[in-house]
Formats: sequence, C-alpha cells, structure tokens
Amino acid sequence: MKKILLLGAGRSSYSLIQYLIKLVQQNQWQLTVGDNSIEAVNAKLKAASNTSAIAFDVDDIHQREQVIKDSDLVISLLPPPFHYKIAVTCLQFSKHLLTASYVSEEINNLDKQAKDKGVLILMETGLDPGIDHMSAKLEIDRIKEEGGKLVAFKSYTGGLVAPESDNNPWNYKVTWNPRNVVLAGQGTVKYLEKGAYKFIPYHHLFTRTETVYVDGYGSFEGYANRDSLKYISIYGLEGTPSFIRGTLRKPGFCSAWNVLVQLGLTEDSYEIDNLSSLSYSQFTESFLPEGEGSLRKRIADYLNIAPEAEVLDKVEWLGLLEDKKIGLSKGTPANILQKLIEEKWQLGKEDKDMIVMQHQYEYELQGKRKKLVSSLVVKGENSSDTAMAKTVGLPLGIAAKLILQNKIALTGVHIPIRKEIYAPILKELAELGIKFINEEEIL
Repeated sequence: MKKILLLGAGRSSYSLIQYLIKLVQQNQWQLTVGDNSIEAVNAKLKAASNTSAIAFDVDDIHQREQVIKDSDLVISLLPPPFHYKIAVTCLQFSKHLLTASYVSEEINNLDKQAKDKGVLILMETGLDPGIDHMSAKLEIDRIKEEGGKLVAFKSYTGGLVAPESDNNPWNYKVTWNPRNVVLAGQGTVKYLEKGAYKFIPYHHLFTRTETVYVDGYGSFEGYANRDSLKYISIYGLEGTPSFIRGTLRKPGFCSAWNVLVQLGLTEDSYEIDNLSSLSYSQFTESFLPEGEGSLRKRIADYLNIAPEAEVLDKVEWLGLLEDKKIGLSKGTPANILQKLIEEKWQLGKEDKDMIVMQHQYEYELQGKRKKLVSSLVVKGENSSDTAMAKTVGLPLGIAAKLILQNKIALTGVHIPIRKEIYAPILKELAELGIKFINEEEIL
C-alpha cells in the first residue's frame, strides 16, 4: 500500500486534499495530512476513508522522522522556510518530496545527495511557479522542434477576484498568503528587453507597468516580478533578446499600492515602538513630515499628487486614515498593513477568486515572424474551493500520482520543465478544466 504524507492544510490545500482523497480511495492507498491545527485538517478530510489526520509540529524531530519514515512520498505546503528540514528528513529515509515553492539554494545543494539516494525533490510545481513553467516549456519546446527561434517571451500571472465578486475600490481580495501580498516585489527586479539588461528598484516598480489584454476579461496591469534572468537558461532561451516574468493586477491597483510603498508602509525591516497605543491614522501620520491640513492632504502634498486623486480614495477606503486602534502589541509596518488588508480584502464565503495567466511568444519560423498569445483563466467556486487552491494543488496531486505509479523516474532536485513531467500534468489539468487558449498571428 502506497502512503502519501501531506504537510500543511492551509488556504491552498483544499483542492489538493480532495484530489488525493479520490486517488487513495481508487488505489487503496493511504493519505495522512498533518498541520499544526488538526481542526483545519479534519474540516477538509471529513473523516474520508483511507485518510488520517495528525497534529504536526515541524520542529518535533522525533515526530517528523516517524511520519516521514512511514510514508512513500511527502508533499509539503508548509511555509518555505520549513522545506529544508523536511527535505533533509526525506533524504534520511529515501522518500520523495514535492512542493509548490521556489527552489532555495540550500535545497538545490541537496541535488547530488538526492540522486545518490534515488530520491526526487520536485519543487515549483504549483501555479506560479509551476503551471507557468510547464505551459511555457510546452510551447517553447514545440516552437524549437518546428525549427522556430524565440525573439521575445513575456509571462504574467495574477491571483485576482472574479468580476462577479469584485466589489471594492481596489478590485482585489486576498486569495493566497497575505504576507506575500504585502511584500510582493521587494528587492530589485531584473529582466531582459531587446538585448539590454533592465533593473527596477522596488521604489519604482509599481510605476513601471504594462497593459496585458485577455480576451473576454479586458485589460490588466502587469509589473515585472523578481529575477526573470535566472529562468532564461532554465527555459533554454539563451540568446533570446527579450525575457520577462511578471504579476497581474486590475487597472489602478499599482498606482494606489505605490502610495503605500512611497510612504514606507510595506517596510518589514524594523518594528514600531509603542504600537499598542497607535491608531491607523497615527501610524500613517508617523511617516509624514510636519505640515498643515488634513491627513489626506498632507499625504497628497508629500507625494506630489492631487488631494482628490483616486489613489487616495483607495488608501482612505483601506482604513489608513481612521482613528481606529491597530490592535497589535508589536509589529513592522508590513505587519500592520497585512492585518488591515486581511480584514478589508477578505473573500466573502461565496466570493469567487480568479487566476489569470498569459504567455506571449514572438518567434521567427520559415522567414515569418509570428506572435503566439496563450491565456489561462480559472475561476473558483467559493472562498474554500478557490481557483488559487485548484491551480496550486492539482499539479502537485497529479505529480504525486505519476511518481507513485512509476511514470516519473527522475532523481535529484528538479522543477517541472522536462517533458516527462509537464506533458502528463498539463494533459490532466486540461481534462480538469485548467486549459490554455491560444491565439496566433503573423506580424
């Protein structure tokens, strides 16, 4: 009997757990789900056959070793800092490991040991990173096989709110880790444009956007995401003049978020003293120089924008100008902002989220220059069965099935850019309704 261990039963686990329940019941396998909240696990398992729930403490070495030793394959949806501990224990007992998180340097350094142990550590197998890699490599490999040469590649993804549930001025609700929402884009962004290296420091990032149009859903704002340069060689696109990966938001979001960045409200490097006595308006005021007039006017003067600007409507709606107490004893500015957006951008019980992904390929083939636009839109069902949970969890579930059925025989540390991984996963995702729509034209 095959045994799957899933660690983490948070926001993105719903679809994965439902997929794994069906998988273990069909094959007479066993699924164990562990989380620091056993209530969260039980709520998702609902006492399904062939499953068990455990309260899991990643720092309990004895428990960690015992549950991993008793498994054939481990899937970790724990926060990224915990993956290394899980990976080391998986190698100790020669167990495969899957995650949706980026490959860290310390895990990448386990590659040789994983190969020696006959273990596969498959990371970046969620949405972004994950489906973005797989779908891009599918088309890149096809274009190359046909004799084409890529001259530009752009890829954008957004975790958004569906139009029918979009009822706040930011046109946004939290569908994934809210801390990551607050810290998105921090650091220097790197990409390639027409053969030239481009760098965007964080304080300029949200002023450098591109319009991305998706048929049937209109226009979105795209901003560059992290270090795109490292994926050029990973995708096999050395020599391609333009390469960028980015994030999508609804129009108007970035200019409003930029106000928060310029004020310093997304800063996470220090904690604020005497926080328990502060209101949100006092918190916001503390980032401004002395001045006269209302708090809104002082923000406008400081940032050199009109007091009636729509971006300030968004800031005011968020609650940053209110006299309401923050309600935290300690925290960084980013912690305070996170608390506020968790309250204001919360998905209602029946709200639907939406994933939008688009790849744009320009390539030369047989003397012609062509452009392929490949778009994916996935909507959630409600605040539990979300599009985010589907697109993060289902690739992991499918990969787990393929590994346990011996249809993926790789060892070492990998991401899903090889055809033996991406082809069957994308095929099943399409059967489950997660399918790209392609439009091609001659330029």
